Amino acid sequence: MLLYYYFRNDLKTRRYIFCFFSLYFFYKASGYFVALVILSAIVDFIISNAIYRQQDKLRKKLLLIASIVFNLGMLFYFKYTNFFISLSNDLLSTGFHPLNILLPIGISFYTFENLSYTVDVYRGKFVPAKKFTDYLLFLSFFPKLVMGPIVRAHDFVPQINEPYVLSEKDFAKGFYLILSGLIKKLIISDYITLNFVNYIFDDPSRYTGLENLFAVYGYAAVIYCDFSGYSDIAIGIAKWLGFTIPTNFLSPYQSKNITEFWRRWHISLSSWLKDYLYIPLGGNKRSTFATYFFAALFFVGVVMMGVHLLHFSYLWSSVLSLLILGIFAFPAVIKKDRTLLSTNFNLLNTMLLGGFWHGASWNFIIWGALHGIALAVHKIWLLLTGKALKNINNSRLYNIIAAIITFHFVCFCWVFFKAPDFDSGLDMIYQITHDFSFSVWTAFYNNYKAVLGMIALAGMIHLIPDDLAGRMIGRFTKIPMIAYITAFFAFVILYGFFKSAEQVLPIYLQF
Repeated sequence: MLLYYYFRNDLKTRRYIFCFFSLYFFYKASGYFVALVILSAIVDFIISNAIYRQQDKLRKKLLLIASIVFNLGMLFYFKYTNFFISLSNDLLSTGFHPLNILLPIGISFYTFENLSYTVDVYRGKFVPAKKFTDYLLFLSFFPKLVMGPIVRAHDFVPQINEPYVLSEKDFAKGFYLILSGLIKKLIISDYITLNFVNYIFDDPSRYTGLENLFAVYGYAAVIYCDFSGYSDIAIGIAKWLGFTIPTNFLSPYQSKNITEFWRRWHISLSSWLKDYLYIPLGGNKRSTFATYFFAALFFVGVVMMGVHLLHFSYLWSSVLSLLILGIFAFPAVIKKDRTLLSTNFNLLNTMLLGGFWHGASWNFIIWGALHGIALAVHKIWLLLTGKALKNINNSRLYNIIAAIITFHFVCFCWVFFKAPDFDSGLDMIYQITHDFSFSVWTAFYNNYKAVLGMIALAGMIHLIPDDLAGRMIGRFTKIPMIAYITAFFAFVILYGFFKSAEQVLPIYLQF
């Protein structure tokens, strides 16, 4: 930091310091996998500049395809090879042995950044960097490299060669983001994880429905505090270093519907999926071959899931698949507009692939599918009630009820996101629905007072208006250094009190 500050106005030296430190940071986190970051930076730097210079449309498209194949091929090999080996063994009895492949830290994030960069250059939205160090710094910038947020080149690259400016308000905002992020991750999320959530999810059948229900609530607090906390830390550090990274979370559990939830949750991912997956699939305007290909795979998958996971007959599994198809087709039938069917399919495909991005597991695909179906259901709700409820859908009571329903649906989906396998997720739902009683509340409360307090604290933090810190900081012309020092040591004391000997890795580190 001191070296960077000393050379803050020497743009060339500053870039080299940043690149070296970022790559060293990644090396300490993942070892020799740092070579993958350098390799992908070299390949996409060369291809993006070739795309920009190329005038022939066909050759331009072939270069883009080469970039996509390279990046997705690397991601596929490290993240999904064993999943498809397992799938082949289950469906075709091939008997292939899983490969000993380690998942490089951060590969999902920097792969998406590479793809967005070359696609934006291809679309003519961005002039590629001429200096390799500019591109390498964009890709390897250490605060966001291993767990995001996913940064767009047109937001980040122009800032690299701007003069270093750190105002009093920027320092205060960065300090607030870093400190609040540390509290959310290291104190709230880690405490709930170690003292409650992990062992309930490990074997839900051993615990009462009440314990399972609060484990789900607890995990909702954990994943929000964990990932939004890390995002806040990354954004705060970037702010201190003179870079602005867009906000990644906007109080998502206050959402009044599932569509709004995805505008507030992991914004950098949801916006990436919209711009580089949903729209290329056809968006809300048209259909493509991929629209119906992936949708067909999904409905066949529903039948197979019904047979192998839910143990339905092929007949009832087919009925389930047709019922879900009816949900997606309903708006098109009512409005007599075939485009609405392709729009719903494109949303479904986006959520399926978004779920699969999180990990090579059926649970993540199911999680994505549930959100895709919910988005279609929300469209039906708007279609049927838009005019009827237009006078009350902005009322406070309606919004509260809608937010509660949305929150509980999101929590239901978290069950499959967190559960180690599908059966464990079903066990948890079974316990909540069949073994739930408030008669055990006293014993439960006495055993988990501190955990419940942490969940409540997470809820209160979540209710803080997103712009409150900015408004409060704006009221002060200068905050005394003693205030920063006092706040920091207060956090250290608090962390020392709640710290556990067992380390809790960030959730999104595995993605």
